Amino acid sequence: MSVLVVGLSHKGAPLATLERVALTGDALDKLLHDVARADDVAGALVLSTCNRVEVYAEVEKFHSAVAAIYELLSRHSHVPPAELTSCLYVHYQDRAVQHLLTVACGLDSMVVGESQILGQLRQALRLARDRNTLGRTLSDLGSLALRAGKRAQSETSIGAAGASLISLGLQVAARHFDGNGLGRDDGISPAAPPSALAGKRVLVIGAGAMSALAAASLARVGAAELVVASRTRQRAQRLAASAGGRAADMADVVAELATADLVVTCTGASGHVITADMVDEALRQRTAARSGPQTRSSAAGLVLLDLAMPRDVEPTVATLTGVALTDLQTLAADGHPAFEPSDRQIGEVRKIMAEELAAHTSATRAATVTPTVVALRAKAASVVDAELARLAGRLDGLDAAAMDEVAKSMRRVTDKLLHDPTVRVKELAGAPGADSYEDALRVLFDLDPAAVQAVAQADAQLAGWPQGPTIQADREER
Repeated sequence: MSVLVVGLSHKGAPLATLERVALTGDALDKLLHDVARADDVAGALVLSTCNRVEVYAEVEKFHSAVAAIYELLSRHSHVPPAELTSCLYVHYQDRAVQHLLTVACGLDSMVVGESQILGQLRQALRLARDRNTLGRTLSDLGSLALRAGKRAQSETSIGAAGASLISLGLQVAARHFDGNGLGRDDGISPAAPPSALAGKRVLVIGAGAMSALAAASLARVGAAELVVASRTRQRAQRLAASAGGRAADMADVVAELATADLVVTCTGASGHVITADMVDEALRQRTAARSGPQTRSSAAGLVLLDLAMPRDVEPTVATLTGVALTDLQTLAADGHPAFEPSDRQIGEVRKIMAEELAAHTSATRAATVTPTVVALRAKAASVVDAELARLAGRLDGLDAAAMDEVAKSMRRVTDKLLHDPTVRVKELAGAPGADSYEDALRVLFDLDPAAVQAVAQADAQLAGWPQGPTIQADREER
């Protein structure tokens, strides 16, 4: 099986296209299921985040698998194939693995070095495993990528240089409360929430991981009031309690908008959660409150930070007077040199990637020769057993103790003769041309290919991994 990745990201796809392709919930489940059922595909994983959608697959044939994934992405996202083609990239085999490591280590993120991608990859792997679409190869590569990503965050300073998307968004949003914004040298690190947001009234819409990060950051910086609204009241209450705020119903969002200074929204909704009409009504309520006896201090305007994909906020909201809207497109277009990691930091991460990839490659190649080694030892054992049986028939007068010593001697000789070639072939498995060493071992000892394959299948079954026809049968039953 070979590894293939077909995807699009913030680097080459317009936001309008990316948000149409980004899938969540049932739509993501259906895409994952259909990719796994496609011809020449034996395993699938879909990584769908706010700035990338990537399909990883274990494939038998390159061209047919690419065509199938193209067609499925187009069908499930309702984006015409011609529009998708100009945005999609394809990586195969070693380049696909390298790309996955680059993504997991945060080097391909909108904010280079951010660590949230690790959680998103872990979630994608869990979903694929739960839906029974994750083959052994992709599972191993997923573990490799997570390990490399963790090392990049813990052993280098790339995480400090690359702020999370939440931190970057809050820094940009703070510009509307502080004229100097990111350019101000006030000692705040790029990853820290800006002090310009202290004392502001904040509405967080959504109760997922991104919303939780936003709520925690705003609570640390000293928001005057923190309100959390979500479609699930219980989740909103739980997040609000953890950040020292209060929960609100989605039905009350307009009223909450009327009293908020900052709105941070990141939901999995397929449509707009905040429309221009809602904001317009909130502004009218705000104006009425300002002219009443209980004027609120939040009359300076409304700042919205939309980190959802697809967008939560209707883009025309930005045209309303007194409203500032920052979304993923704004962040992608805005330059932030303070968040750029150094060449040294990137080099340290790439070194970790190379180390992990080399160790994985060596272990994988060594594992491929194991069935051949087991088959060789099994054949040797069968030869010894046959010779012992023949000897026992010819030497009827030999007592049991003597026969046992003869058997032990023959097995020791066999083990010693096989020790060096089996150890050596495992060592050579990690070197270029490993296949030729394994083939030579099979030819020299006249090993039955069926016996080698039987060992490999037995290993896979013990590990809980389906093989060949079993995978196909599983796909047909679902």
